[in-house]
Formats: sequence, C-alpha cells, structure tokens
Amino acid sequence: MNSPFESDPVLVEVIRNGFVESVHRGRVVVTEPDGRLSSSVGADFAPMYPRSASKPLQAVGMLRAGLRLDGEELAVVCASHSGEPLHLAAVRAILADAGLQESALQTPPDWPLDDEARNAVIRAGGAKQPVMMNCSGKHAGMLATTVALGGDVATYRDPDHPTQLAILRAIDDLAGEQATNLAVDGCGAPLFALSLYSLAKAFGRVAAATEGEERTVAQAIRSHPEYVSGTRRDERDLHRAIPGLIGKAGAEAVYAVGLPDGRGVALKISDGGARARAVAMAGVLMRLGFAHDTLSEQASGPVLGHGVRTGEIRPYAETFARLG
Repeated sequence: MNSPFESDPVLVEVIRNGFVESVHRGRVVVTEPDGRLSSSVGADFAPMYPRSASKPLQAVGMLRAGLRLDGEELAVVCASHSGEPLHLAAVRAILADAGLQESALQTPPDWPLDDEARNAVIRAGGAKQPVMMNCSGKHAGMLATTVALGGDVATYRDPDHPTQLAILRAIDDLAGEQATNLAVDGCGAPLFALSLYSLAKAFGRVAAATEGEERTVAQAIRSHPEYVSGTRRDERDLHRAIPGLIGKAGAEAVYAVGLPDGRGVALKISDGGARARAVAMAGVLMRLGFAHDTLSEQASGPVLGHGVRTGEIRPYAETFARLG
C-alpha cells in the first residue's frame, strides 16, 4: 500500500559540511483573506490530524459554549505549554474559578516540556502530574466550559459530551469543512481530521476577526504568546517577530499561522520530524515577504559537529519557489 505522503515534495534539507545528509518532505498551504487558496505544495486537500494546532479553534468553541475567560488564562487554554510556573498557575486559576480541584483533570501525568522546569521538579523530589502535561490548559478550559453548561465533569472528554459537540461545531464552522476521522489525541481529548487548506483558512479567519469569540482568542494569543507555548520556545519568538500574527504548532510537525490581514498558512512535515517544523514556517513567511532576524535564524537551524556549527537545516529552495 502506497503512503499518502509519498508524493509530498521536499520542504527542508539537512546540510552537513556542504553535503545533503537528510531531507524532510511535507505540505504547505497559503490562503487569501477571503479564504481562497493562494498557493500550495503537496496534498493541500487531503485530511490530516491538526493535533494541538487545533487548540485556538477549540478555544473559540469553548467561548461560544459559555466559557468566560480572556488574557493569560485563555492563552493557556490555547496552549501546548512548557509546564513553567506561570503556566501551572494559570491552569490552577481556571480550575479554582470553576470550583474544581486538580483531580478533575484527565490529562496523563507528565513532566514539564521545558528542561529547566522539569529539572526543578525533579530536584525538588517531585513526580509527574496531570497539571504539568502540556495540554492541561485546554483540559482546564473544557472543564470550566462544562461547569458553565451545567454538564457532567467526569465525562467531559466523551465525544458526545455537550462541551465536545460545541467545540466540534466551532471547528466545522471556522474551517468551512466537516471534520472527520474521530480519534483520541495524546492528551485523551477527541481529535478530528481536517484538510491543511481548511486549517489555514480557519487561522486566517481567527487572526482577522474584529469582534466575537475569534477576536477574543486572537487577542489572548497575541498579548500572551509565552502562555501559548513557553518563555523559551520558537513559537513565542515568532509571535514577537511578526506583530498581529497568531500561530500554533501541533504534534507530528503540524504548524498553522494566521496573519492580521486574514491570510492563513498551514504546513505538515510528512515524517513528523519536529526539527523541520519551525524551519519550514520561517521559509514560508520569508517567501511571503516578511523579514526579521528571528525568521532568518529559524530558517537556518544549526547542524553541529562536536559542538561546532558545521551545517544547517534549511528550506528547500526549489520547492519554496513554487509558493508564488
């Protein structure tokens, strides 16, 4: 059986001492402010799992269902957070405001993603906890939404739960496409497949919103990008480099960005290789005319030999030339 990714073009190449050591194939979609397809490479309309890139869309669904959050707390609902103290404090505040204990979280116990935060927990003799898992903000938001709806908090992850149905309706609406292929995400929440095209279009719509729940989510992400990822993450740096941008990465090297003029960008690295994700997005944004030192740095990841830079991970020029 042929892989659905076999026809995807090379997006990123790994160069060591001038020699091509590895390549990463993938897909990219750019949409216009009105949602039309602007340019693409790879299977732009094939279904794929957005993973955590769908969190801003899920947050819109929670607000539409009655969640009342903004600022840092809404940003952490959109997050795959690093487990730093600021993230854990925000998650705990959401739960406390909803009258819930941490035991209500159904995220798998985990260490913080951030190395410094994880080491601090271990040095203190701590153990893995559900609140430290990077999706605990989203789960806290789902729990608070469930309380607002008067629903059963014990079953908030059930795909047929009113909270999850409200989230799914919002995703379908924002994407202009019916999500399919129900699955279970790594954190235990329901997960649905979308085309990369629809994901890009949805992010453009949220980024350009001037009112409503979409604008509330976009403002929270823009104002508090360190809560959406972490204080030492490439996503935070990208938000600071391009004013008005909203972006979210997901597992298996998915990345979606909305620009303030309503354009959307979404990409998927075929092999799920995380090292290629930020490189590819920086390449797309530079191709769209954006210029910043952060983009230049992210579009040239280091390849090391005995601790010394001996090459780079970079966008594959031949493919990016096809993006218009």
